[in-house]
Amino acid sequence: MIPTLADAWLHDLSPFVVRLTETVGVRWYGLSYAVAFALGYLQLRFLAKRGLIAIPVHRIGDVILTVIVGVVVGGRLGYVLLYEPSLLWDFSEHFPWWGVFAINRGGMASHGGMAGVALAAWRISRGWKLPDGTIEGRCPPLHVMDVMSFAAPIGLGVVRCANFINGELLGRIVAKPGEVGPWWSVRFPQEVLSGQDCLRSPAQEAALDALVVGRALPREGWNQSYQRIVEAIQAGGPEGHRLAAELYPLLSARFPSQLLQAAAEGVVLGVVMLIVWARPRTPGVVGAWFLVSYGLLRILTELIRLPDAQFEVRQILGLSRGQWLSVLMIVIGVYFLIRLRRSGAERLGGWRGRIRSKGSAPGVD
Repeated sequence: MIPTLADAWLHDLSPFVVRLTETVGVRWYGLSYAVAFALGYLQLRFLAKRGLIAIPVHRIGDVILTVIVGVVVGGRLGYVLLYEPSLLWDFSEHFPWWGVFAINRGGMASHGGMAGVALAAWRISRGWKLPDGTIEGRCPPLHVMDVMSFAAPIGLGVVRCANFINGELLGRIVAKPGEVGPWWSVRFPQEVLSGQDCLRSPAQEAALDALVVGRALPREGWNQSYQRIVEAIQAGGPEGHRLAAELYPLLSARFPSQLLQAAAEGVVLGVVMLIVWARPRTPGVVGAWFLVSYGLLRILTELIRLPDAQFEVRQILGLSRGQWLSVLMIVIGVYFLIRLRRSGAERLGGWRGRIRSKGSAPGVD
């Protein structure tokens, strides 16, 4: 089948920004986290300079470093514990020696990252001890959670774009191999090694096997040979274009679920946060709305995103493990919204709040 302008696009993006060796280099996934934290730093510094949050402006760098540790440790441990605990006892003689450190195997779980951010927020709320023994920047933990929630959407959107570049977190199939797919759909070569059902016919499976075996080097496994085909397609050139033409009719057309999640978590969620925190709020209200909104968006977008292959059959009442974690987030968010309605705590924050003068409370009109 020859692709037409109305057909699906073949994903040929490399996960590397700069590649040094076969497995080492600067990856878009890692760069996306660096960009997310840099944008978060600028957002928090903007608010702090205007006295709209209770964190001193010269402590924003410390805040970001604390959040980085929380996100990386929480996100990675969240993935390992929730999705692939076998990595805990996976040791080898090669770098990084322990499966938990092999972040290219499964990456990180967003729910675990949020748990890490919650712990980081608690630490930040304790403030910083000065040489004279006084504490600087102490504030309510829920206020720090509000600040983190307000800054999170843009980072979530950037990381989802990196998921798309990596060709991971695949969406549901909209056209089988050999069928014309909608113009907005994508054919991911990564689906072959994903463990997901690709709906190929026996004849198409035979054609794929012939392509891969025909390209295999001596003593090279099937998966290794196929990975080299994918890398050749990503590199472009005459050879890459020829292989792309051969592989194209053997791939399913799918929803670009990563980009839909980027729009939901980066744009829609960001707009919700802007609306909710346009004026000062009781500490915890913004974070509660974040949990409710993010949970709802995750449940909706994961209707078109396939769960990890190892959990596809372990659904409860039609929802995946990730969706049930999102349900839990919604329940927690609603609980805090109800509880905080009776709170008499001072309202803080608000990006449209009046700039604080010396001695006044942050963000209070």
